[in-house]
Amino acid sequence: MQLKNISKWIVIAGTILIWTVKFIIRPFVHIPHSLKPFVGFAPNLIGSFLLPFGACWFFQRFFKLQTQADLIFTCCFGLLLVIINEYLQLIPVFGRTFDYLDILASVAGAFIGYFVFARLMVKQPELQGITEVTA
Repeated sequence: MQLKNISKWIVIAGTILIWTVKFIIRPFVHIPHSLKPFVGFAPNLIGSFLLPFGACWFFQRFFKLQTQADLIFTCCFGLLLVIINEYLQLIPVFGRTFDYLDILASVAGAFIGYFVFARLMVKQPELQGITEVTA
């Protein structure tokens, strides 16, 4: 299965998981107090994990993702946008709340996404000749 096809299904599954947390679990499921912070930052963690997969699926024209340097740039660029978005939530006009845990979860998700995507890049037959990517 091609990396683009794998990325598509990971993004679809991740998006459904994020929607489930945001629109079903948070409002309708009783969450123990000890798990509330995790449920609070879970969408950021999952969303940032999806950064390289979404770039591969949607933005292949701009992000080739053929080398480790391409992957690092894509993950860093996506993480920068996520962090800017979080800081924009400090502006009261948007009606959203700023949280440092969301930023930490985004960083963790981007790192995990980087390593998982790098591992998949190494296993792809069309990328066998590229030895720069190590996972």
